[in-house]
Amino acid sequence: MYVTPEQITAASKTNVEAILSIASAQFSAMEKLAGLQAAAFKSLFEDSLANTRALAGAKDVQELVSLQQTFAQPAVEKAVAYSKSVYAIAVEANSELSKFAESKASELNETFVSLLDKASKNAPAGSDVGVAAVKSMLSAANSAYDTFTKAAKQATEMAEANVSAASETVKGFTKAKKVA
Repeated sequence: MYVTPEQITAASKTNVEAILSIASAQFSAMEKLAGLQAAAFKSLFEDSLANTRALAGAKDVQELVSLQQTFAQPAVEKAVAYSKSVYAIAVEANSELSKFAESKASELNETFVSLLDKASKNAPAGSDVGVAAVKSMLSAANSAYDTFTKAAKQATEMAEANVSAASETVKGFTKAKKVA
């Protein structure tokens, strides 16, 4: 049960690939977020210019107040859309990292079980109980991890539902304000 230089090289290569994969996923998420922010700032700037021009052209106080009220709804809708987009980017990045973590945990688990099996073949008589106990602990840990993962997925789904519901509430509120 010796480690060969080829095994070390293969493990190192796998680890470097894993790190690069994580870095790539994170860079992609940051790139999307930066693009979203740039678009939001550009839109905000353009809206500010248009609003300032409209306010400067107001003929009286009533028109000024009316214009200000009409600016509120699009601003709220854009803020809600921006928030939803940021949330979507975060969920996507989290999903990619979760998939990666699950695959690595599965690989690590398989490797550990394989090493445990190899070690048990060369272990002295009577060590079967210890090996069985370690395998039982590993099984319990995997079960706990699966339960935690399911709970995390449920929490994410609930959060997504809450974000959707909040968005619809804000949209309804802005539409009601527009009608009133």
